[in-house]
Amino acid sequence: MMKFIFFLIYMIPLCFMKKKFWLVQMMLFMMMFLFMLLNLNIYYFCNLSYFFSIDIISYSLILLSIWICVLMLMASENLLKKKYYYNFFKLNILLLLLLLMLTFMSLNLFMFYLFFEGSLIPTLMLIIGWGYQTERIQASMYLLFYTLFASLPLLLGIFFLYDEVNSMIIYLMKFYNFNMFILYFVMIFAFLVKMPMYFFHLWLPKAHVEAPVSGSMILAGIMLKLGGYGMLRIMIMLQEVNLKFNYIFIKICLIGGFLVKIICFCQVDMKSLIAYSSVAHMKFVLGGIFCMNYWGFMGSLILMLGHGLCSSGMFCLANINYERIGSRSLFINKGMMNFMPSMSLWWFMLSSSNMAAPPSMNLLGEISLINSMISWSWMTMILLMLISFFSAGYSLYLYSYVQHGMIYSGIYSCYMGVSREYLLLMLHWLPLNLFVLKIDIMYLWI
Repeated sequence: MMKFIFFLIYMIPLCFMKKKFWLVQMMLFMMMFLFMLLNLNIYYFCNLSYFFSIDIISYSLILLSIWICVLMLMASENLLKKKYYYNFFKLNILLLLLLLMLTFMSLNLFMFYLFFEGSLIPTLMLIIGWGYQTERIQASMYLLFYTLFASLPLLLGIFFLYDEVNSMIIYLMKFYNFNMFILYFVMIFAFLVKMPMYFFHLWLPKAHVEAPVSGSMILAGIMLKLGGYGMLRIMIMLQEVNLKFNYIFIKICLIGGFLVKIICFCQVDMKSLIAYSSVAHMKFVLGGIFCMNYWGFMGSLILMLGHGLCSSGMFCLANINYERIGSRSLFINKGMMNFMPSMSLWWFMLSSSNMAAPPSMNLLGEISLINSMISWSWMTMILLMLISFFSAGYSLYLYSYVQHGMIYSGIYSCYMGVSREYLLLMLHWLPLNLFVLKIDIMYLWI
């Protein structure tokens, strides 16, 4: 695993060379394919080096991280055109990717915590440095304080575990079962805020709306998944206490998911709508993890991967419209089918994936999660039906509002999509829908 860390560290000088913007992207592509060629044992931790290691969960999320970072560079060509601190932007992305990879690779619980919190700093820099409005300062403060407020108890919980067990190796934690409610709460609280759970989700729409396209992509694609990854790792040693208290969190997830889906219909900002939809998707993932069964764990990982690609692609589409029209309002972005008919196809394909239409990974993940929650209690079926129905509703609302209707009279010129944008959307859509053919790997990892 060290070779990939050094690969990234040695790429840092490229950030300060002139006319090397696309070379950094090509190198990340190369790293992605080298990582794909790794020998992977899907049942155990493998590729051990120092305190780094991967299993199928880490492997899939690291692949997603590298892929999203490559696409972030591709989506941010505007910075290169305007010469807007693009060298520092490349450095920021490399540091963020490095921290994310270290987070997913760490076997040591304390090192995981360190990198988990460290990945917040480059994200803040992205929002403050390349965001659009002055409200970005307020949004980044929300992000910072929500996350830091929740993560101090996690640090204390990790120290308590070390005192009890004399080890911080995540793999060894599966031999212990801690039946303590306070420990259970402090260990999962940081991850619930990061996911984010209903009641703690207000930082996410703010951060998304103020972030540049690259910031939104990394927030939706990876940062939310850190919470899910942490939950999957921590739940192993808190099984007994989780079975006593999980009904509270599952109820909050389902009712919160339903309310957030309704909130989606009230949005007039494209980015805000997509951000709220990703909050609602994460409620599904949380519910599956709390159910503590086979279907829930598998479905949560698959939906995390599917949502990472789909939500990131939706933010790219919103940005493509924003670059041409200068507004993200649904009232102004109307009748785009007349201006960019070929982009209308991509809006349709990604909106349909967002509402879990076949053959996307979202569908497979949602089927697994619905299975897990109904097997936990058939009463959840009512809310799950409503959530699925409204999910289709707001995706159609977004698509039809943007593509159809009277064209806003203030638009006087517009150009079609360029090949870079089509490639960008294709690289989101293909893995999202073609990975279904090899999904058996995901169903074998427990």
